Amino acid sequence: MDIRQISKEAAWTLRHQVMWPEKPLEYVKLRDDDQGTHWGFYAEDRLVSVLSLFIERNRAQFRKFATLPEEQGKGFGTRLLRHVMDEARRHGADQIRCNARADKAAFYKRFGLIATNQAFEKDGISYVIMETPVSGNNKEETS
Repeated sequence: MDIRQISKEAAWTLRHQVMWPEKPLEYVKLRDDDQGTHWGFYAEDRLVSVLSLFIERNRAQFRKFATLPEEQGKGFGTRLLRHVMDEARRHGADQIRCNARADKAAFYKRFGLIATNQAFEKDGISYVIMETPVSGNNKEETS
């Protein structure tokens, strides 16, 4: 079992299979996939979970977190998310955010993410924007 950086194409394949199999492959591609890093969790040399990370200055966002249904509940996604959050911090991010499916918000809360008052709906699924508190005392953020 290991975590490694993967190609955007490998991320697209698993995203499509898990998140939106009834939609065309284009639906799971992000405009800015070329600017992100894509991470995969491998169990016995099989890609079972993917997550994409985008960092801009001191803020990071992870997107398109997908784990094969038959591999969920085994801790693979948890390990991948911890790795990606550590990676964001290693690259200077002091805030990490995601667009969480509302029914998965409790999962992300375990990682220190807090629901904001920003929410939206896409294709009948409710999402809430979650983020970690800003580290340190950034007066620009509070004034």
